[in-house]
Amino acid sequence: MLVWGLAGCGTIDTVVRGDSVTRQNLSYVKSPCAAIPRIYSGVIYDMCLLRGKPSRAALWLGPGPELMLVDLALSGVLDTAVLPYTIFGQIYKGSVELR
Repeated sequence: MLVWGLAGCGTIDTVVRGDSVTRQNLSYVKSPCAAIPRIYSGVIYDMCLLRGKPSRAALWLGPGPELMLVDLALSGVLDTAVLPYTIFGQIYKGSVELR
């Protein structure tokens, strides 16, 4: 259950899986976000997902709003844990450009 929960976590998608996955997922939901800073990227990624326009299939298959709230909380905790790494990445790589 923990592995399944972490697989959809915003922090895992932005920090571990890489910029291309972030761009692909946010373009799939047509998110209006243009860039995501690397610091607290998981929380911001989740907020951008919530602002997107998912397809009908994604509404049936994706997590509901209550699971997104859990994901936001989990991302906040994990983002805090990886803060030294993401500060370093923000300084040397800059934000993740989505467009």
